[in-house]
Amino acid sequence: MIEQLLDRAQSYVRPIGAQPPASRLLAGRTVANLFTEPSTRTRVSFELAAKRLGADVVNLEVQLSSRVKGESMLDTVYTLQSLHVDVMVIRDAETGVPATVAANVAPHVSILSAGEAHVSHPTQGLLDALTVRQHKGRLDNLSISIVGDIRHSRVARSAYHVFSALGVPDLRIVAPPALMPEPGEFSGCSRHTTLESGLKDTDVVMMLRIQKERMAQAELPDADRYFANYGLTSERLSTARRDAIVMHPQPMNRGIEIASDVADGPSSAIRDQVRNGVAVRMAVLAEVMGSRGAP
Repeated sequence: MIEQLLDRAQSYVRPIGAQPPASRLLAGRTVANLFTEPSTRTRVSFELAAKRLGADVVNLEVQLSSRVKGESMLDTVYTLQSLHVDVMVIRDAETGVPATVAANVAPHVSILSAGEAHVSHPTQGLLDALTVRQHKGRLDNLSISIVGDIRHSRVARSAYHVFSALGVPDLRIVAPPALMPEPGEFSGCSRHTTLESGLKDTDVVMMLRIQKERMAQAELPDADRYFANYGLTSERLSTARRDAIVMHPQPMNRGIEIASDVADGPSSAIRDQVRNGVAVRMAVLAEVMGSRGAP
């Protein structure tokens, strides 16, 4: 299924500046984005994906909804279901919310995760896999290094799941000891506490955002010292393969986890990731709703 979704997403990819894809596949359907955490790329790309498939879109932010008055998530969902919403895209800071909602909605309603606590970010994993496949072709011959706050990262967990499923033989996680995941997590990955060993001869360098508020909580060094030890610079990137690509889910802390000349340099695939986000989310929406016929 992952490969089918990636193939479908690729069919929606257009060069920057070209006319974006358009379809009436979801005409008459309604997609609601329920985000209880801030988001730019994910929310906007889900909105654009739905609109480019012809759906109506409702964006509901918790600050503007009745949840601030004490309404439960399920009551909000039941309200939207009564208003003929067909797909609910949910981002929530609490673990288990998408599964709880999915277990309680009517059979015709689809629930998509746009990020669940620290647990998962499935469509981010898919767009990361699509980006790697575009640049590298097959994934079953690659070394991929995921660098940064692994312990708290839903992006890292979904990347691990998708790359493992697609047969990447050499997955590495690179982090300070305080930001390494618990033993037993990320089974099969090699663990590295220095960039020098973690990046040596790798094909893909995936940097993660360092959450500044966690620096004090996890007894990490300050931003300058973190960059000195773990920031991706051109010099450190040179230890990877010559044709290695650099990725980042964004938002980026330039000068903390990545240098600007690397983020904007010839090895960077970061803007491709952003472009691929719409294509992947179009593919997912088309998959869950396209086979249902006319509303």
